[in-house]
Amino acid sequence: MSWAVEEWKEGLSARVLQKIHELESQVDKLKKERQQRQYQLETLEAALQKQKQKVENEKNESAMLKRENQSLMELCDNLEKTKQKISHDLQVKESQVSIQLGQLNSSKKDIERLEQELKR
Repeated sequence: MSWAVEEWKEGLSARVLQKIHELESQVDKLKKERQQRQYQLETLEAALQKQKQKVENEKNESAMLKRENQSLMELCDNLEKTKQKISHDLQVKESQVSIQLGQLNSSKKDIERLEQELKR
């Protein structure tokens, strides 16, 4: 088959054949260069897609971490409110205990005074 491809060149001058050969060589070189660039393009596109996927994964992880952080902040706020309420309740109870101790001491003094009166 290659003889048919070359048949059209018969009868051409050496100079024209040289020029045809140079052009064919240039075409082959350009084809190879195009193939290399096509391969580079495909490689770069694959790398780009990989990076896009990585960025998307990181965005998703970031959103998940933000939600988790918000949830933890709300939990901390609730715990702080509970702590404050318990602290307040403790202060109220300590105040009540102090009042009751005062009453107890007063009652003891009254009992001692009454016992002294009974002994007389």
